[in-house]
Amino acid sequence: MVNKSTPQKVVLAYSGGLDTTCILFWLKEQGYDVICYLANVGQDEDFEAVHKQALALGAIKAVIEDRQQEFVDQFIFPALSFGTIYQERYLLGTSLARPSIVKGLVETAKREGAHFISHGATGKGNDQVRFELGCASLYPEIKIIAPWRLPEFYERFAGRKDLIEYAKQKGFTITATAEKPYSIDANLMHISYESGVLEDPMNLPPVSMFGWTKSLEVKLEEFERTLAKSDPSKAHDLAQEWIHSIQPSRLILHFKAGIPVQLDLEQNGLQYTDSLQILKVLNKIGAEHGVGRIDIVEDRFIGMKSRGVYETPGATIVYQAVRDLETLCLDKEINKIRQQLAVQFAEKVYNGMWFSPEAQYLKHCLTSAQKTVSGTVRVQVFAGSITILGRKANNSLYDQELVSMDVQGSFTPLDTEGFIRTQAIRLMAFNAVYAKNPFTGNDWSSD
Repeated sequence: MVNKSTPQKVVLAYSGGLDTTCILFWLKEQGYDVICYLANVGQDEDFEAVHKQALALGAIKAVIEDRQQEFVDQFIFPALSFGTIYQERYLLGTSLARPSIVKGLVETAKREGAHFISHGATGKGNDQVRFELGCASLYPEIKIIAPWRLPEFYERFAGRKDLIEYAKQKGFTITATAEKPYSIDANLMHISYESGVLEDPMNLPPVSMFGWTKSLEVKLEEFERTLAKSDPSKAHDLAQEWIHSIQPSRLILHFKAGIPVQLDLEQNGLQYTDSLQILKVLNKIGAEHGVGRIDIVEDRFIGMKSRGVYETPGATIVYQAVRDLETLCLDKEINKIRQQLAVQFAEKVYNGMWFSPEAQYLKHCLTSAQKTVSGTVRVQVFAGSITILGRKANNSLYDQELVSMDVQGSFTPLDTEGFIRTQAIRLMAFNAVYAKNPFTGNDWSSD
């Protein structure tokens, strides 16, 4: 506990929810002056209300920063360009948001002369690692207060019921309930769901859980409810509107060095060149067609497995489009290396190592690989799927004349004969020594 006559400042990563509200009260009890910090990374939040709430609850200051543009330009689009995907499925929406938030926390701590940074991440999760390793990289002098790892905190508050009771004692109006079916984390890139009913990997996610993407079944149910409440004479018009709402969306994404720089919508001819607006429009299109949902069991950095459900509509469109453009623009061997480095980079990002020297080195290499990935990709989004309809690049390595079955071009068919003979040398040598497959013991013909 600090000396209450000379309180020290702590910057609290604040969301306005139950956990960080109780941590705010608890830090004040310990004698700290609390500065609440909230980064706007695209979550659906009444930021003005959160600001007023933090001050009303006793924070000496509340700082709210809009970091959406930075989030897109420095984290989301570069990561998608690199092919940053964890365990082949997760596009890392939470992992990418944390370093942006950490930058804001550190900048605020330095500006306000704070001695500590505090967060509400649990002792079992990845976020505690991400927050603290980020702070260690950017501000080694700062000290961390992690209440959920302090016995005096977690022994006092065993769970949500204790937190709710504590908040009530402090006069805070509770909107949370003691029984919450799952936890949610949202930002501009995705919405994640975990814990509660999702902890059993066999439990289906509640249909009502998805707050962003719409499946075709849900859209049909919405239409049926609307139809049942409407005047029967309007049924035909409503049916036409619904049919129109489920038509495929077609768009063209323009890339420069692997980064989306323009979005064209074929249905209405609209164009977008601002990166933040491009992602927001793609989020709306992807969500309307139900794309970007995954349900996975992932390996947390600290060693345990956890089940997560994610909605990542716009970023999934970008990810698939840039992968397709790479087929035209990247040399085969460079793309192999890019894929290997992307796996390593994804692990670094997931593990909270964004600011580590190795992650910065990988980012430099991956940025270099993407320098030639410029062009356009035509995409169709419909009923939970993304289909690539075409692609074009000025610096394409695809030679239509060379590959054509109708034009010989500069290719000499006789060259293939020597190529095949060369490849066969190794195979014939191996089979001359082993009459049977040494790995299975069977005749080669039975494999």
